[in-house]
Amino acid sequence: MSLISAAMIARSHSVGEPRISPSGLRVGWLDSWDSRTDVVVAPNDGSQPPCVVTADFPVTAAGAYGGGGWCWLNDDEIVVAGTDGRLAVLGADGSGVARVLHAEGATSAPASTPDGLRVAFVCERDDACAVIVVQADGSGSPLTLSSADFAWDPAWSVDGVTVAWHEWDLAAMSWQRSRIAIGNADGSGTVRVIDGDPLAEVSVAVGQPRFSPDGQHLAWVSDRSGWWNVWVADTDGNDARPLRDETHDHASPSWGPGQRTFAWSPDSSKIADERNENGFGRLVIAALDGSVTHDVAKAFHGGLAWVGNTLIATRSGANTPQQIVMYDTLTAARTVRCRGPVGGFEACGLVEPEMISWPGDVGEVHGNIRRPTGVDRPPLLMTVHGGPTDQSTAEWNARAAFWVSRGWAVLSVNYRGSSGYGRAYRDALEGHWGVADVADVASGIRHVVAKGWCDGDRVAVTGGSAGGFTALLVCAFHGDLVRAGVSLFGVGDLADLAATTHRFESKYLDGLVGLLEHHPDRYLERSPITHAARIRVPMLILQGRDDKVVPIAQSDAIVAAMRVGGTEVEYQIYEGEGHGFRKLANVIDEYQRTEMFLEKWVGPR
Repeated sequence: MSLISAAMIARSHSVGEPRISPSGLRVGWLDSWDSRTDVVVAPNDGSQPPCVVTADFPVTAAGAYGGGGWCWLNDDEIVVAGTDGRLAVLGADGSGVARVLHAEGATSAPASTPDGLRVAFVCERDDACAVIVVQADGSGSPLTLSSADFAWDPAWSVDGVTVAWHEWDLAAMSWQRSRIAIGNADGSGTVRVIDGDPLAEVSVAVGQPRFSPDGQHLAWVSDRSGWWNVWVADTDGNDARPLRDETHDHASPSWGPGQRTFAWSPDSSKIADERNENGFGRLVIAALDGSVTHDVAKAFHGGLAWVGNTLIATRSGANTPQQIVMYDTLTAARTVRCRGPVGGFEACGLVEPEMISWPGDVGEVHGNIRRPTGVDRPPLLMTVHGGPTDQSTAEWNARAAFWVSRGWAVLSVNYRGSSGYGRAYRDALEGHWGVADVADVASGIRHVVAKGWCDGDRVAVTGGSAGGFTALLVCAFHGDLVRAGVSLFGVGDLADLAATTHRFESKYLDGLVGLLEHHPDRYLERSPITHAARIRVPMLILQGRDDKVVPIAQSDAIVAAMRVGGTEVEYQIYEGEGHGFRKLANVIDEYQRTEMFLEKWVGPR
C-alpha cells in the first residue's frame, strides 16, 4: 500500500459549481487550486479540452463561506463574481471582461433571467447583505430588492417578473430560522414570505428557491417536517407540500451562497435531489407526486443542474475523489468530465467509513470510523468537524485518507448539534456548546477503545475552527484519553470571539452558549483559555495570519496561556492565509508538520 503524500493533497484541485449553457452546447465549472479559483469551460461533447476563461479575473473563493461564483448569461457569455468584489460579464471563449455590472462590496450568487437581459446577485458589505438586480448590458442603476440582514441565492421566475431568495435576520443563522421571500424584480409592491416566519413559535430553516422551467411551480428546501426536504408550491407559494416527506436531509447547512442539492427537469415533471442517508449520499429523481423514478447513483452530489437529457453535478464518495460528472437521464450513463485530486490516491488503500453510534450522556451519538486494513490496534486520530453546525460524511476526505494510509484509525464524531440527523439533533447543542460536544467526543473515544478498534494508549485529537475549540477542551478535561492535540485556527476565548468575529457569525454564540450579557459565567467557564493550565498533553496550534472568522489573537492568547501553564506547545502562523489554508506550500507544511508532531508525541507507524 502506498502512502498519500502531503504534496498529493496540496496539488489536488477542488472542482465545483458545474453549469450547462442554455443551449446545452457548453459546460463550465469552478476549479480551485493554490488559493485561486477560476471558471473552466468546455464543449459539452468533449470535443475540445477545457479552457480557463477567467485568467485575468479570478473568481470569488468557493469555500470557507464563499460560493455562488458564476452563472451563464447566454451561450457566449458568463457572469462572474470576482475576488476583487466586482461583478462582470466575461466571454465564454476566454476573451476576457466584456463589461462590469457592479463594483461596490463583495458580490456572489449571480443569476440571469432566461432571456439574459438582467442579473440578480448578492452584494455583501460590512453592514448589509442584499439581493440586487442590474441590467446585463451595464446600463441603468442597481435596484435592491431585499431588506433582511442577510439575503442569498436569488432565482428568477421564467417570465422575469419576480425574484425569489433566501433571507434571515440576526441573531439567527440561516439553518436556525430563515425565510423564502419573493419580490417583484422592478421593486414595486411588497416582498412576500412564502415559508418561514420570524415571529412563529416553531422555527423553520429553508433555502435554495428555484422556479420550474415551465413557470408553474417554485421549489425550495425546508425543515418544517424536522428534516430538510424539497418542497414544491405554486409560483406564489400556495399549495406548498413536501416532494417526499422522509427522514433524510436533502440539503446541508448554508454556510455560503450557491448550494444546489436539487434541480428541476427541463420539462418540470421531475426533480433530482441529493439524499443524505446517515452520512452516505444518494442521487435520486422523483416525479412531482413524490414517487422515485430513478435511483441514479450513490455518493454525494452537489451543484446540480439539468439541461436537456444531461444532469451535471459534482460527485464525491469515500473512495471517489471529487469529480464533475454528467448523467444521461435517458440511459443513466455517467461521464466523468474532470476530477479534482491528482491521480494515485486509489493505490493508497482507501477505505470506506463505518457508520457507528453509541450511548452518550444524553441519547445516541453518531459518528464514523475509518480503520486501516491489516493493522492490529492502530493509533487513533479523533477528528472533530467545525461549524459546529456541520457533519462528517462519507464524502471524499483527503485528510482522513492521509492518516489511514499511515496506519492510523480515524474517528469522526458527529456530536449533538451536527447536521444530517434532522432538526432535533441539530438543535441539541443550543445552549450547550463546550459541554455536550466535549462529552460526545470523549464518549466516542471510550467506545472505540472498548471495541478494541485502536490502541487506547495512542490517541490524538484534532479539529479546525469550532472543532479546534472542542479539541482544546477535550485536552483540558479528558487529558487521560489523549496523548496529544492539534488545533487549527481553533476558538480559545468565547467572549472575545463574540466581539471580533465576522458579521455572518456575530450572533451565533447567542444560541450556542447564550446571551453574553445574561450568561458571562458560561462564556468564561467554557473558554479553553480559562482552562489552559489544565492542558498537560503536547499541543500543535496552526493559524492563518489573516483569519477574520477566528482572528489570530485567539491562537496567540491560548498559546501564551498554555505556555505559562507549562504545556508543550508548537505554534505555526501561516502568512497570507485566512480561515483555512489554501496555498500549496502551506498545505504541504501543515500535513508534514502535523505528521512529525504526532510521530513524536503519539508514536511512529
